[in-house]
Amino acid sequence: MAIRVRAYQDDDLPRLQRALARWIHVAGDCGYYHVGNIAHRIYEGFGGSHAAAELVQVWEDDAEIIGFAYNFVFEAAFFVFCAPAYRGSPVELEMLRSAYTTTLDLMQETKQPETTVITDVFACDQLRIDLLIQLGFTHYRLWDYITERSLAGPLPSARLPVGFTMRTATLDDAVQLAALRNNAFGANWTGKAYREQVMQSPGYNPAREIVVVAPDGRLAAFTIIWLDRRNKVGLFEPVGTHSDFRRLGLARAMMCHALRQMQELGMERATVEHLAENEAARELYHSLGFRKKYETLGYRLA
Repeated sequence: MAIRVRAYQDDDLPRLQRALARWIHVAGDCGYYHVGNIAHRIYEGFGGSHAAAELVQVWEDDAEIIGFAYNFVFEAAFFVFCAPAYRGSPVELEMLRSAYTTTLDLMQETKQPETTVITDVFACDQLRIDLLIQLGFTHYRLWDYITERSLAGPLPSARLPVGFTMRTATLDDAVQLAALRNNAFGANWTGKAYREQVMQSPGYNPAREIVVVAPDGRLAAFTIIWLDRRNKVGLFEPVGTHSDFRRLGLARAMMCHALRQMQELGMERATVEHLAENEAARELYHSLGFRKKYETLGYRLA
């Protein structure tokens, strides 16, 4: 056995996705996010501030991937995923320590005002909680709700308001998609950066990005769906509506359309995550049949 850690490369993406799908198939999904979250986090979630090779670590045992980490997320957080065979072991502990150190070093290099490093953990994941406590982390908040619904049987339906239309995204939408994300999430994308770093990245499929077009031609809402074909689970990540078009039922109609698409593609369940305090998201997803499956908790170390 020769465990080594190295920087992420673009051609690692399918290997990471296959590894995570296999881990979920073997051990269940407590402690593991959906495989679609990998491409989303690496190519969109960092906001383009650093190259993925600087922020993502991959651990291998000989030629097999046994873990990976996202560092410097939100300029303060890290997330670590470990193969079931190494859960709760000194190997996982070292992964957590390395991700913490890498994130702290980047915070100091970029002169972040905060000095506290944070991470999340599934409330059901006692193995990870014990390791974080061993490293000195303490619980400080409820973070997200991970919700799920079955795709068996009839699905909810909703229509767009008159004058609004729905379609899949194209590369020509990059400028508007960047502006829409900036408005919905307080991001700082340019059209050029979004096209090159997200839309032209490995794993992105414009046919999986659904947009709602307003009567004046502006993009009013969007979502991307991701598929875990091995475990037959579809993911919404992200879901956003421009502030000028909220409370019109756009996100509901868009997600109803996407749920049917997931069902047609052979998915048996759908999942979506939201901040625990986001009441609007909770109400929307609940109305679509999603119910809380997991809670994630925030842990921190000053």
